[in-house]
Amino acid sequence: MSDSSTENEQLNKAGIAKDPESYAAVEESFADLLEKSVNNSSRLGPGQKVRALVISVSGDLVYIDLGGKSEGVINLSEFMDDKGACNVKAGDEVEAYFVSVEDGHRKLTTLVKGYSATKLNAIQDARDAGVPINGEVKAAIKGGFDVSVGGIRCFCPYSQMDLRVSREGGDYVGRTFPFKVVEFEEDGKNVVLSRRILLEEERQVKVEELKQSLKIGMELKGIVRSLQNFGAFVDIGGMDGMIPASELSWDRSGKPGDIVKPGQEVTVRVIALDWETNRLTLSLKAMQPDPWLNIQDRYQAGDKVNGTIVRLAPFGVFVNLESGIDGLIHISNLGAGRRIKHPKEVVQAGQEIEAYILSVEPDNRRISLSLQPKSEPKQIEYPDEGAIIDGVVEKVLPFGIFVKINEGLTGLVPNSEAGTARGTDHSRMFTPGMPVQVMVLEVDREKGRVSLSRKQVASREEDNEVKEYMKTVKKEEKASDGMGILGEKLKAVMEEKKISF
Repeated sequence: MSDSSTENEQLNKAGIAKDPESYAAVEESFADLLEKSVNNSSRLGPGQKVRALVISVSGDLVYIDLGGKSEGVINLSEFMDDKGACNVKAGDEVEAYFVSVEDGHRKLTTLVKGYSATKLNAIQDARDAGVPINGEVKAAIKGGFDVSVGGIRCFCPYSQMDLRVSREGGDYVGRTFPFKVVEFEEDGKNVVLSRRILLEEERQVKVEELKQSLKIGMELKGIVRSLQNFGAFVDIGGMDGMIPASELSWDRSGKPGDIVKPGQEVTVRVIALDWETNRLTLSLKAMQPDPWLNIQDRYQAGDKVNGTIVRLAPFGVFVNLESGIDGLIHISNLGAGRRIKHPKEVVQAGQEIEAYILSVEPDNRRISLSLQPKSEPKQIEYPDEGAIIDGVVEKVLPFGIFVKINEGLTGLVPNSEAGTARGTDHSRMFTPGMPVQVMVLEVDREKGRVSLSRKQVASREEDNEVKEYMKTVKKEEKASDGMGILGEKLKAVMEEKKISF
């Protein structure tokens, strides 16, 4: 086929007429492209990847087309299999990495279709250019892995095999991975590889892509990669997100391993993003129905329920009623009327119990329970203000004396109303169980508080004594016709005079 017919076919595919002007325009654009291709090929940097066609195989070299009049060469040994057969021919497309310019040739190395560099100089060139090479993990050895790169024995430390250190050789042995050459010493006798560097570079690219697309509230599919006590790590395609244990399920009584398994595919929701630390927080329970919806249709105050004690705390116990629904029995509702110091005195975790619902608070996601049914509150008899009543000392605190007035009601005598000298040690003077008489100063029925005074009792007694004394004096004055002591004396003198007369 002639050159002109080939050009006509290209023009027809591009939809361009065969008139001279159009042809000239196309010829000019081809010239521009050719010039750009030549310029670009001359600017190849070490490690730059190119895709090119094999021009020919000659001697120990494979020649590839870099565009324009530029060619590159790759060692033929990179395309030889274990039996010595060549696996490449003219017209094949290959991916290669630019290494350097040697003897006027642009030298490249490949990483495509499973081909690997087989000579030490090729490994060294890959190290110098920063390009990856393929290696097969042969065995797990002390400190790392034995890796074969085209028959050359190399070493990859445990810490450099994956993003997270793993000493499980079975996960890698027998598999082929791309590696970065990080050390090439002693003429190739000591070659150290790293797969982790490539994974980190790949992850960073994907992270940058995810930064542009991820939003809080998005739903994603991922694979559970590993489990920890505090949650599960999920690979969402190039980046790990964490599901905290509290976000794995509405039922928080189980362990992460009871809910998901490594390798399991899950659908999760993004609940937090922190690109400064590259932290992605996910939720699995957000994909499940909220058990607290319409909770009042299932639980109401006064209902008797069955549940299992899942956790003990100093202030009470948590009872699981259904998946995702826990109720709380406060410690004050555990002792059946007697005071206890810790719930473990009467119940234990895992115990199945019957309980009674005291209240349901959907907005606060709280259900209050009791071991006994709720009883009607007792009517408390409050004394009148100003009344003097008898009570019993209940306890003495630094700010005053608590006095039990009747069943269910206790009042406070502040220190200022104790009727004692300043500095008196009330804990010695007033002991629990000691009877006292107090005056009611103030009654607050809403708060159930009663203020008392012992000092006012003594003051009222003094007032009463004075009143009684004054009554006695007045009676004596009336008995003497109101003349008083002077009148009595005068009367006595008059009686004497009458006698003398």
